[in-house]
Amino acid sequence: MREVQAHDPDATHHCWAYVAGPPGSTSHIGLSDDGEPHGTAGRPMLNVLLHADVGDIVAVVTRWYGGVKLGTGGLSRAYAGAVQTALATLPRELRVDRVRAAFVVEYAAITPVRQLLDTLDVEILHEAWADVVKASLIARADARCRWYPSCLTAARDESRSLTP
Repeated sequence: MREVQAHDPDATHHCWAYVAGPPGSTSHIGLSDDGEPHGTAGRPMLNVLLHADVGDIVAVVTRWYGGVKLGTGGLSRAYAGAVQTALATLPRELRVDRVRAAFVVEYAAITPVRQLLDTLDVEILHEAWADVVKASLIARADARCRWYPSCLTAARDESRSLTP
């Protein structure tokens, strides 16, 4: 927001809204009307962001006063419309949280564990082969409940430990 203000210091208003967190989450939100009448800039911008199925996003709308009074309804529509226009061309990328884990298994259990992990979008980062196989991996955080019990089953009783 400060970068935008520094880029256009002569602008009359730099109104903003943000959603920090997953799409639709209201646990970490913020907004500013930056001198516009209360509720005519930041709130309409935030409403667009909250209903746009995007998260971890900031919108800043810069406005220069040109002598034409838009009224509160006109301001609200202008600020919301500017955010809608920007979102229409916004490149989107799905954010997937991942967790690291480690496991230790006997040699006999490594093949079924590997076969299972291949089906669960789990990446083995490192393996160390000694009297047992020790490995570290990275997996989708939302998939942990699927892969952890499955690995225990795949390793059967041959596993010394499996630590999420």
